[in-house]
Amino acid sequence: MDPLIYSLETCVQYLSQEMIISYPTEAVFGLGCDPYSKKAIINLLSLKKRSIEKGFILIAANYNQLAPLVDDEKLSFSQKDLMFSSWPGPVTWILPARENTPYWLTGRFSTLAVRVSNHASVINLCIAWGKPLVSTSANFANLPPCRHESEVLVNFGNDFPVFSGKTGGRKKPSDIRNIFTGEYIR
Repeated sequence: MDPLIYSLETCVQYLSQEMIISYPTEAVFGLGCDPYSKKAIINLLSLKKRSIEKGFILIAANYNQLAPLVDDEKLSFSQKDLMFSSWPGPVTWILPARENTPYWLTGRFSTLAVRVSNHASVINLCIAWGKPLVSTSANFANLPPCRHESEVLVNFGNDFPVFSGKTGGRKKPSDIRNIFTGEYIR
C-alpha cells in the first residue's frame, strides 16, 4: 500500500485535526472535511480555488447526521417521501437549511445540498467520524475529477491523506435536485 493511502482510523484522526482528506464516492474521489470546522473549510476553499459563495455538498451515512443542519419542518410529507425514497443513493437534494447552519456550508443560499450515500467507503467513514462530511470532487477547476487513488496522489501530492478504496463505478457525479421545484441542477 502506498504510504499516502490511509486507513479509516487514520482518516478520522485527520478529520478531528481539522484537516482535508480524500475518499472514494459513487463516481469520483472526493475531497472532504469537518463541516463544522471553519479552518478546514477555508483550507478546502483555498485548495480548490473555490468561492465561499457557492456552498458545499454534505454527504452522510444516514439522515440523522444531516438533520441538525436541515430545516425539514419546511418540507411537505410528499417532499420528504420523495427525498427518502431516493436514499441511500447518488441523489443530492437541495433542502432548506436551519438558521444556525454555518454560512460556509450554504454560501449565498438559504439552502443546503445533502446526500445520504450508498457507497460503502462513505458510509463507513461517516459512521466512524460520527458526522457528515463536506464533499467536493477531487480536481482543480476545469479539469476532470480523479477516479482513482493514484490520480489523487498525482494531482495533489502530499497535501492530505487518501482513504483507500474504489469508486462505485458510476460514470456521472450524483444528480443534484431542488426539493421544492424538482428541477435537475446536474
